[in-house]
Amino acid sequence: MTAPIETTPAAADAQPEAVLAGAGDARIEGRSLGRIAWNRFKRDKVAVVGGIVVILLVLIAVLARPLQHLLGLDPNEFHQDLIDPNTSLPKGGWGGMSVDHPLGVEPKFGRDILARILEGSWVSLVVAFGATILSNVIGAILGVVAGFYGGRVDTVISRLMDTFLAFPLLLFAISISATLQGGAFGLDGLPLHICVLIFVIGFFNWPYLGRIVRGQTLALREREFVDAARGMGARGPYILFRELLPNLVGPIIVYSTLLIPTNIIFEASLSFLGVGIQPPQASWGGMLSQAVNFFQVDPQYMIVPGLAIFVTVLAFNLLGDGLRDALDPRSR
Repeated sequence: MTAPIETTPAAADAQPEAVLAGAGDARIEGRSLGRIAWNRFKRDKVAVVGGIVVILLVLIAVLARPLQHLLGLDPNEFHQDLIDPNTSLPKGGWGGMSVDHPLGVEPKFGRDILARILEGSWVSLVVAFGATILSNVIGAILGVVAGFYGGRVDTVISRLMDTFLAFPLLLFAISISATLQGGAFGLDGLPLHICVLIFVIGFFNWPYLGRIVRGQTLALREREFVDAARGMGARGPYILFRELLPNLVGPIIVYSTLLIPTNIIFEASLSFLGVGIQPPQASWGGMLSQAVNFFQVDPQYMIVPGLAIFVTVLAFNLLGDGLRDALDPRSR
């Protein structure tokens, strides 16, 4: 048999001192889940760039009117002196680009493209954010209710999701938007068009988030903190809104950043087809629709709004991918 090793009091006292000496002056501090996610997000340089671009786009949209005033631009001002009367095309090369009109002017009417891009930015983002918020509210509530209660409640809500997903959304949106163009609910003009687009896009997109939230809720409802809440006498509504929904914020945020660019494209598509934002209000989709007649002789007019949509959608997608990786503890 091997003799037991005896530890002297001096050696026992020296061990924690050695550990402390090795630690140096570094402070040991806890990190919250938000801090951990932020550190993971900062390491993804592509996502950081996407986030910076998104912030800039939001600032441009919010400050669109002041920027137009500062630059002396009017999105609806005609500049017929910059248009060749024989061809209806801008004078000069590159679509009439100049110091006064950095992105050129549109054919036929001569309206400044930069001013119309700035004007269209806030319209696209208002519709996209509004529709996303509506989808999130409906989808999160119905999804968490279906996942938590299960049984007949889950069956009814799941079949409702299937029904909404079976709708031909684009055709349905075109018919509703075209029907309500004249006026409805005491609204007309631009406010009506924006509200109709938010309702149509947001109301019929909620089942996608609802399915995600339902799946997450099915896993969370079996966790210990839910059992503890039940053991303390908490009822269903309290558990839903105080225990489950706060733990679903991460997936909801990630899905929102991926849904916003989809809604931007949807709004641009409806405006392109003539049932979204109506002239003379500027919109990126409307500009693309007008550029179809001139893209062979003046490609500048199509490139600029197309590039605006491309950059915006790409930035939101990069941000969404980065947030998904940062908020997922299983990703590396």
